[in-house]
Amino acid sequence: YRGTKVLVTISNVSIETDVVEKCLISSLVSIEAESLKAKYGDCKIIAGIDIAQGLSGVSLKLLAYERLLTDYPNWVGKVVLVQKNLVPSSRKTDENDTLNHVRYLVQRLKSSFGRDVIDYEEIEGSCLPMKHRLALWLSSDVFMSTPIREGLNLLPCEYVYTRKHPTEPGVTMVSEFSALSSILNGALRVNPYDIKMTSTMIDTALSMSVEEKNSRRERDIHFVSTSPSGQWTRNVLRDLNDVVLASDGSDRMNKKSMRASAKMDFVNAEIEISSSLLDPFAVRDAYNLAEKRVIFVDFNGTIVMKEPAGKYLKREMLGMMNNKPPEETIEALTKLCADDRNVVFVVSGDTESNIENAIGNIPGLGLAAGNGGSISLPQKSGKRIWEKLDLGVDWDAVQNIALPLISKYTARANGSYIKLSSSSIGWSYYSCDPEWGEMLATHLVVELEIALHAFDIRLVTLKGVVEVVPKKLNKGQVIKSVLTHHPADFILCMGDDVSDEKMFSSVFSMLAESDSSSSTQNESNITSHVFTVAVGKKMSNASYYVESTSEVAELLYDISGLFSIRATGRAMSWDKDNDDTLAPELFA
Repeated sequence: YRGTKVLVTISNVSIETDVVEKCLISSLVSIEAESLKAKYGDCKIIAGIDIAQGLSGVSLKLLAYERLLTDYPNWVGKVVLVQKNLVPSSRKTDENDTLNHVRYLVQRLKSSFGRDVIDYEEIEGSCLPMKHRLALWLSSDVFMSTPIREGLNLLPCEYVYTRKHPTEPGVTMVSEFSALSSILNGALRVNPYDIKMTSTMIDTALSMSVEEKNSRRERDIHFVSTSPSGQWTRNVLRDLNDVVLASDGSDRMNKKSMRASAKMDFVNAEIEISSSLLDPFAVRDAYNLAEKRVIFVDFNGTIVMKEPAGKYLKREMLGMMNNKPPEETIEALTKLCADDRNVVFVVSGDTESNIENAIGNIPGLGLAAGNGGSISLPQKSGKRIWEKLDLGVDWDAVQNIALPLISKYTARANGSYIKLSSSSIGWSYYSCDPEWGEMLATHLVVELEIALHAFDIRLVTLKGVVEVVPKKLNKGQVIKSVLTHHPADFILCMGDDVSDEKMFSSVFSMLAESDSSSSTQNESNITSHVFTVAVGKKMSNASYYVESTSEVAELLYDISGLFSIRATGRAMSWDKDNDDTLAPELFA
């Protein structure tokens, strides 16, 4: 700006855990916590500490609590709201108006539902001493904060840390207008203006199972425990140092930033919609006529069902309901692999150990992990042997450059983490705030492109992950390797996402090479015996599509010679699960 370089950096900060830890071990804190529990008996305790000003949303909190007791009368006598209002005397008119309204609502609550439904206290000053706060956190079941506008408030972080293992976890409720709502991935988020929704979320918090409480705590405890102000300062200084060192390349950085959003789509090719619905009877007939068959199937999303879209939000997931295909698919793969005329490969972007644990015990099944970075050839028995592909990149040098950059972005986003494999370096932002994660990913791609321009690598953005991979690494390498050694008159290749497009195109490339090298090859026969299939109708290089993962299982089951699932009326194994068990999570 006017000849001066201006750096804008964002880095999240948490509490000083060493200070909190020293206070927690004090006997005074534990004694006061036990006293509070004894005072309220068997009642569930909702705790809140707020500044007595309009923007803190205390009145909205009380209205939501009143709605809870009205709509859910089963909680009357079983829950108490412990509300501390701090009066700093910095905005006296606002504070007086807020306190008058709050006092009216408190009195209305007591008149309608009894004096024990709320324990309200006004405290002079802008802060409640830590020992009293920690005692309140230890004794309460739910922390609730509903500001309509707020700066940095670390009380939710303090509550999460206070309820760390082995203490039973609590539930954190924060306003979507607060800064912490984008940082704490395990918190329940509410719009304080939506009184009915907020009261419903209070009921959800009070009724939450211990398993879900533990799950939500685990999403935040690492960030809360490892991000003190000292680390924040080091992050800022590191960013400042980086921008000074990179000042010579700033023009190039700016030009690339203008194209950043386009770079997020660089793995997509110009492809056509696979508009032909697959005819399973044609596949079965071609399979029965063939003497040499090769079958390639993707793992996640093709033979393993993915989670519903809502399950990705604010949760670190593997992208699957289970790490194994349904029993019908395993049964079909086993039958197909037992036929000496077949060569069957499952090609995945997952790690060797995950794939092997899921389906590695199927005799005669070939596996490829890491999008083709390593291959395990079909074998009938014995321990699997994995072969690494030579991808022509000094991977140690790539890691030395990429990891510090990715670590910098990991520090900026709670819930993000680094994924390492033998042939890729990934930054996952599944569990981050969606908009914040996408924004960081866009800038990370630009920085990695500049830093790694001398290496033969490419950047892939897919399913909430930014990955650095060798240019030669793709699933098409597996296709070429297998078809080179196993020419076939029947090829079936199925996949569900962008990473599988290389499989489809490689099938056609190998066919073209085979056709040009043999004048006796019958083109019509080749075409009729080749089926590239996308799961879901989408832009794809595949010639056909099926609607869902269940149709993939149905197809494999049919061509293997087993009875048709649909014809026998047999339900898929995932259909046997009660879908209603997933529903509450979508609204949690």
